Amino acid sequence: MTRSTYPQYLNRCGWNALLPARENIRPLDGDRHVSLAVIGAGYTGLGAARRWAELEPSDDIAIVDSSQLGEGNPGRNSGFLLEIALANDADPTQMARMSECNRLIGATMRKLCGLVADHEIDCELERAGTYRAAAGDAGRRALASYEQFLERAGLPWERLDRDQLESRLGTRFYAEGLYSPHCYLAQPAALIRGLADALPPSVTIYESTPALSIEPLQTGWRVRTPAGALACDRLVLANNAFTKQLGVGRSRLVAMYTYAGLTAPLPARVLGTLGRVENWGLLPAHRLGSTLRRTRDGRLLIRSHYGYERETDNGRIAARLADGLRRRYPQLQKVAFEHVWAGATGFTFNGSPIWGEHAPGLFVSSGCNGGGVVKGTLFGELLADLAAGRAVPDMRRLFGNASWMPPEPIRELGFRIISGLERRQGRAEM
Repeated sequence: MTRSTYPQYLNRCGWNALLPARENIRPLDGDRHVSLAVIGAGYTGLGAARRWAELEPSDDIAIVDSSQLGEGNPGRNSGFLLEIALANDADPTQMARMSECNRLIGATMRKLCGLVADHEIDCELERAGTYRAAAGDAGRRALASYEQFLERAGLPWERLDRDQLESRLGTRFYAEGLYSPHCYLAQPAALIRGLADALPPSVTIYESTPALSIEPLQTGWRVRTPAGALACDRLVLANNAFTKQLGVGRSRLVAMYTYAGLTAPLPARVLGTLGRVENWGLLPAHRLGSTLRRTRDGRLLIRSHYGYERETDNGRIAARLADGLRRRYPQLQKVAFEHVWAGATGFTFNGSPIWGEHAPGLFVSSGCNGGGVVKGTLFGELLADLAAGRAVPDMRRLFGNASWMPPEPIRELGFRIISGLERRQGRAEM
């Protein structure tokens, strides 16, 4: 038996705070037996449950989550839904493999669009594309590599100079950038809440119900929670970095905390200086750079900085985020964030996931490495197929397999050294 920990965040999720309060939140109380249990009500967990319900519509399915829908990690991201490989995943030397990855990711994005349309999920989903931009030499090299990938993949993109970026986004911070149409933007807390509400009746979600431990039974598995237990024929772990606290991926996973600041709606006189595009998202060319968004209602979001395995004081982080926003937009000398929050995600050393059948009846998808909405949905659906005995793509060939990392304290020391070197190389992008 192993025991789990889970994040207890210092601040509310800013995206979720913008939405109406949810009602009828249901924790697990008592014992229950189901055909399929899922730990984690994120995009991967919902994808697995939804797909199992398609394959076995008469089966009972239960999802447990330590948080509440919209308040946990799935609602704390920046709302990018990429239709193609992430820049850090893209490999211009392996285009056959990358084309197959893009095909699977694109098909999953179309399914998500269909769910949003069919269930009228009000999550501000829009195919706005994405900008990538670089301020210094390290960012430019990364940008050139991603441009090479897009070119070899036959995907459209547009190169932008400093003046063009200023015209669209209102900032001269970046020396150059590119625009790709293959990205949707959404309000992530609204999206995950809407997808949960759209699940079929055979799926029950128990919120505020952390999985304290898992244990094998003679047939199936048992999930223990504070006020009850789930016995199940098959168990899916979809709680990302926190699978390691349940005994899976301890030598291959770390929990990384990233931080976001979201302003209140800005005055019209300020918005008039922020470029002509009113709804956009920008991803940094260098992975330690800052993510930016401008929302439909005139807010700016900046996401940056990392915390290793624990959340840093949000007050100190807010000052750093405000400084990053001011350097990009000098006209915002008095940056006031309406919300500042952290979110945890699972990272692996080589950027590949932990995915597959870990033990008889125990199926795992963790280590999303920051690309969890569309790719996580795909991984969850395919995990359900695997659990049902259906044919699935060769996931190791397509997406790799998480590599071993040394134990603590060597692991954290290595992270500090590597991230310090990368921060020095990419300091112009932060």
